[in-house]
Amino acid sequence: MKENYERWMNREIQRFQARGEVPRLLLHSCCAPCSSAVLESVFRYFEITIFYYNPNIFPKEEYLHRVQEQKRFLAQFPPASSVTFLEGDYQPERFFQLAQGLEQEPEGGERCARCYELRLRRTAELARELGFSYFTTTLSISPYKDAEKLNAIGRKLSEEYEVSYLYSDFKKKDRYKRSIALSREYGLYRQEFCGCPFSREEALRRKQEQGNR
Repeated sequence: MKENYERWMNREIQRFQARGEVPRLLLHSCCAPCSSAVLESVFRYFEITIFYYNPNIFPKEEYLHRVQEQKRFLAQFPPASSVTFLEGDYQPERFFQLAQGLEQEPEGGERCARCYELRLRRTAELARELGFSYFTTTLSISPYKDAEKLNAIGRKLSEEYEVSYLYSDFKKKDRYKRSIALSREYGLYRQEFCGCPFSREEALRRKQEQGNR
């Protein structure tokens, strides 16, 4: 039986609200569209810093386009008026190193799990370094991302770095659909692949197969 991480998150929020606390959350963002509905749903409860660390995005032009969209969205979206922004180093070599031997893995496989951990590990490191109460990621808003896998990684890193992980499954309550609506409203660049060249090739292959039907 799968865990209901939406319920876990709500219980945690209720606990610190009962104490009158507004904790600091370091929120890893994979892209502006995914951050949109996540921010809308949690900005009332936390002091939020968006951390943009995505060494999987390639080529650099694609990375720069996406990071600029993230900044533009935060500047224009009213719930993000109190949100701060941190950009991590662009380190594609780290992604390609972990992907060696896994180039043919399907989307959502071991290559992706290692990529999740790479990004979440840096987020946990920074959360401890800067004294955040919690860290988490927007990745679970995607229907293509496994919330069980993401939360298991978050749990492991929370224990390792001694920073609380905010368990979540942001695709619940139709937030993915809401992110699509917000992307349209703000004219956000919404890509058809996760970011790495392997996911791009797989997306192109799927598109070609659909066109041949």
